[in-house]
Amino acid sequence: MKRREFITLLGGAAAALWPFPPRAQQQAAIIGFLNGGSAWEYADVVAAFRQGLRDAGRVEDQNLRIEYRWAEGHYERLATLAAELVYRRVTAIAASAPAAVAAKSATTSIPIVFVTAADPVEIGLVRSLNRPGGNLTRPDSAQRPVSTKETTNTSRTAPSHEKVCLASQPGEQKC
Repeated sequence: MKRREFITLLGGAAAALWPFPPRAQQQAAIIGFLNGGSAWEYADVVAAFRQGLRDAGRVEDQNLRIEYRWAEGHYERLATLAAELVYRRVTAIAASAPAAVAAKSATTSIPIVFVTAADPVEIGLVRSLNRPGGNLTRPDSAQRPVSTKETTNTSRTAPSHEKVCLASQPGEQKC
């Protein structure tokens, strides 16, 4: 299985599974799911995440375990929660920013799959988009730039607006 075959996650974006032990070993991989919100807020995201894993042949409680860590809006807890996942020796960590920033600080060896609407270079997750380096990656679907068609459709939908802003985290506004 290729390093970036772990696909699905977070509201229509995806995550990517790292190589797991062969099925013959009967050892379940452990994915750490780190998020700054709460489980009830992200129930639809978790359902999509699990579905993507199932589509990739990974089924929770069969050949996969997921360790969930929720900061419940207390972002200062993310560093401790990320450290817990590292201590548990998870196979990979799936996170959105700012949880991915905390995970990056907690480990340089466990693969981290992240999604973010923010520029990952600007927020310090990766060195560059072409060669991120380190143990972080994001799904290709989250990396694609906004197309001319999408920009055109947006301007047709809201012709009187000069700016379109994207909020990816509570209290954050990216214009």
